[in-house]
Amino acid sequence: MNRLHRLITVLIALFIVSMTQSIFMSAEETKEIDDYTLRKSLYEKTETLTQVPWYILAAIDQYERNIKKTNEDRITGIQIPYEQWYGVLPADPNHQQQENTLNLFGGIGKDGDGDGIADPTNDEDVLYTFAMEIKQKISSNDDLESAITAYYEREKAAQIILEIATLFNHFKTTNLSERAFPIPKWNNYSYRSTWGDTRGYGGRRIHEGTDIFAGYGTPVRSTSYGIVEIKGWNRFGGWRVGIRDMYNIYHYYAHLNGFEKGLEEGSIVKPGDVIGYVGSSGYGKKGTSGKFPPHLHYGMYKDNGKNEWAYDPYPYLRRWERNR
Repeated sequence: MNRLHRLITVLIALFIVSMTQSIFMSAEETKEIDDYTLRKSLYEKTETLTQVPWYILAAIDQYERNIKKTNEDRITGIQIPYEQWYGVLPADPNHQQQENTLNLFGGIGKDGDGDGIADPTNDEDVLYTFAMEIKQKISSNDDLESAITAYYEREKAAQIILEIATLFNHFKTTNLSERAFPIPKWNNYSYRSTWGDTRGYGGRRIHEGTDIFAGYGTPVRSTSYGIVEIKGWNRFGGWRVGIRDMYNIYHYYAHLNGFEKGLEEGSIVKPGDVIGYVGSSGYGKKGTSGKFPPHLHYGMYKDNGKNEWAYDPYPYLRRWERNR
């Protein structure tokens, strides 16, 4: 009887732990969904006030959150330096300055929520102020890409932001975090961590990715939502595809045997879309193939707003493989 009692006690404890974890997971998922919904409503409200499309504002905000540490008290990530917000006035620790006062002293801060105060820690005020600045730069340059380039002083920033905006506009949402393993189920493949291994072709260098070995012609899928930035030949990667996602991450698929029909630079893809087929191309002039066993070289590169660097995709591949 004591054994039965202990067994029942253990089962009840396990049930409570399981339910607690489910509640916490549900709360976290709900918070993330709520954040996506709240942000989109703010973008749409600002669009109504400024006529700057919501997906442009969303893309700029996403880019800012990709490259900067965000303020936990806010749900959007665009940050305007206080010296621009306040002009020659000292920053108000309580952020209670009126818009007219700021503008009088060269500050750009504006009131976006109608309370008369231009607060640099208020999401609505910041989005409205930023949108008006972009709108003013567009009117000066007559070109959105030039306006974004001028603001960030970097052409690559404008390219990435406009690609993110295209994704948001196409899918009508900013919730594009889903991922997929690059090789479909029921295909034979193998891989291990090959990050940092030496490579000799083209000079001494390290391996910036993970090799997934599979048979010729095995489908290769996009791991993310994204836009095809590059498609074609590279003497190292052979036939390769480069796809940029909403997190400034560039996904690199190399040594392909061929591309999926209709795939072009500028194509929009989603997780699981076939983009090409496993091959052994590369390490020579255009069309070179067969210098190594067929496999997919998969790489990931992160842009931090100034530079782009490779990092190890192996842990992510393992996670996506388990979740498929």
